[in-house]
Amino acid sequence: MRLETLAIHAGGEADGATGAVAPPIHLSTTFEHGPAAERLAGYEYQREGNPTNDRLRQAIAALEGGEVALTFASGMAAASNLLESLPPGTRIAIPDDCYTGVRLLASEFLPARGIEATTLDMADSEAVRAACAKGLDLLWLETPSNPLMKVCDIAALAGIAHAQGALVVCDNTFASPALQRPLALGADIVMHSTTKYFGGHSDVLGGALAFARADETFQRVAHRLHVTGAVLAPFSAWLTLRGCRSLPARMAMHCANARRVADFLAAQPQVRQVNYPGLATHPGHAVAARQMRDFGGMLSVQLHGGRDAVLAMAGALRLFTNATSLGGCESLVEHRASVEGNHPTSPQDLLRISVGLEHPDDLVSDLEQALRAA
Repeated sequence: MRLETLAIHAGGEADGATGAVAPPIHLSTTFEHGPAAERLAGYEYQREGNPTNDRLRQAIAALEGGEVALTFASGMAAASNLLESLPPGTRIAIPDDCYTGVRLLASEFLPARGIEATTLDMADSEAVRAACAKGLDLLWLETPSNPLMKVCDIAALAGIAHAQGALVVCDNTFASPALQRPLALGADIVMHSTTKYFGGHSDVLGGALAFARADETFQRVAHRLHVTGAVLAPFSAWLTLRGCRSLPARMAMHCANARRVADFLAAQPQVRQVNYPGLATHPGHAVAARQMRDFGGMLSVQLHGGRDAVLAMAGALRLFTNATSLGGCESLVEHRASVEGNHPTSPQDLLRISVGLEHPDDLVSDLEQALRAA
């Protein structure tokens, strides 16, 4: 079954009780059971399982080509449940350019659990090979990366990691399974902030992990989720499941608009660099073309004028909204370094852009007038 069809039908079977075509929302926190806690209909308590969440998990597993999936209250809940379920003494590697929350989790919280994290340029396969040879247990990939849009070769790095017995986790938030399926390229686990492209409307928080196999790692993370309780609410699961149905169609438009925006920005004299894997000048373009169906709706731009210039540009935008997050229908822009806290790693001359579903001519016109202010 092709992805576009799968997105519509995975987790979307008609309701058995009523025949309703739209999936129902089961809001109950508790379910009737027998006197000895026999699960009469398979459920007991919302934290342990919910029919609406199960539909979403089925859909995400199918879209990513995994055997099973888990859903969480946020993307960071998914990442932290996975990484904090690792045993003490585990050695992991994260990308040198990655989501701030993962970087802070690795530096501030994992050491207390006896988990050692190192940082690698995941585009440098030899650096990854050397790190794995020294006893790495888990390789965390993020491609394209946030916010520099670095691209790493998932299949090549998975081969290197597996040869040394390491697990491979890939954050697929920027691409979504509509554009990239890391499990098919050798990853063991795929992580998502479903808040972004899965939800698609900037109105629902969530996270997910899709597993290639229902193995010991899956069981350990599922147990931790059950005990610690970072579960996705049923209404959030329903909204995200609704977003799954339109994901391929939305991603096609996000990609087309982003290509237009990237081409425009790359031709402007004020622009020092456009980070977008769809540009032939991007250092990871060939790898992205090989492992992605299209190049995504995310990009970042850096100006010759530095921090002052990009802030002036951001302040002059009329259609793009200055806001955190990404993947919604509306186009957003963010001075990433300003929102990363006291120790930002993003360049001060960089704006991250989430290209939405507006008409591309309107987006380009807004950028053109804002650049004049920069």
